[in-house]
Amino acid sequence: MNINSVDISGNLTRDAEKRVTTSGSTVVNFDVAVNDRVFNKDTNTWDERPNYIGCIAFGNYAEAIEPYLRKGLHVAIKGKLRYSQWEKDGAKRSKVEVVVEQMDFMSQPTKPKQEPAQEAYSAPQPQEVYDEEIPF
Repeated sequence: MNINSVDISGNLTRDAEKRVTTSGSTVVNFDVAVNDRVFNKDTNTWDERPNYIGCIAFGNYAEAIEPYLRKGLHVAIKGKLRYSQWEKDGAKRSKVEVVVEQMDFMSQPTKPKQEPAQEAYSAPQPQEVYDEEIPF
């Protein structure tokens, strides 16, 4: 039996990058910094060592979370590991990333990024009312 499951908690290192595939599916990429505590024998203290984990989300879920994914946001992620390899400029490259299945916001996300409005809307302006116009 094989199990491919990962749980991480950390801070986004940059704003998420959104792409749309030729078939119209949304793909969102972002990185999460996850710290390890390592004992330093020289100073007799615990040090923090960051690990930078690439994450990817797909489809409607990616579309829903992308507006909130800004640098510094603390998140908890459940997902699975995915290994990819490719060739670029004659060099073989590879990476392991987390395919996001569930995400919880551990800090308060800021307002979502706004898409440019199609047309400007201006609310009606209140009119001044004078005491003489009130019938009682």
